[in-house]
Amino acid sequence: MATFTVNAVARDDQGKGASRRLRREGLVPGIIYGSSEPKAISVVGKDLYRMLLEDGFYSSILDIDLGGQTEKVIIKDLQRHPSKPVVLHADFQRIDDSQKIKIQVPLAFVNFEKSAASKAAAKFAQEASTVEVLCLPKDLPEVLNVDLSNIALGQIAHMSDISLPEGVEIVALRRGEDHDQSIGYCYAPRGAKAGK
Repeated sequence: MATFTVNAVARDDQGKGASRRLRREGLVPGIIYGSSEPKAISVVGKDLYRMLLEDGFYSSILDIDLGGQTEKVIIKDLQRHPSKPVVLHADFQRIDDSQKIKIQVPLAFVNFEKSAASKAAAKFAQEASTVEVLCLPKDLPEVLNVDLSNIALGQIAHMSDISLPEGVEIVALRRGEDHDQSIGYCYAPRGAKAGK
């Protein structure tokens, strides 16, 4: 799993005026919460933007470096500007190695080219790119694989088809079978002849 270190500084000034000033200085205001007192911070904007381009950033345990003191966190929320590629605020949640965390993990649809449906010119339409999981920090997967090698034409892939490592649960499936949502489906493209 990739390791991300977010450089930040603690801040005392709060409010809209202080946040606007920080943004003018190239910083993104943020907060770290959970397990103890919330801590207002500011993050170096250009460093944060660079990390946001990497898919693994959203589903990784991050190290926030507060001038030599490091906190382990996950990203919980980003407030973005409605029309500009700018992050207005970042929320981070502290993690405790003994407490389970809920986090979105990316899905990787693999082996479709090995399926009989693919060989018959079928296509696979992906409906979900992430799924929320519950696990201990040590069990957090970087990605979850969905094996499509046995998918048939017309078949729908569900959350229950995702290969889960030990200690990882899908949050929606904890609510019962009726929450086993579709994550994609196999179809014949328009104009394709069945069996060809």
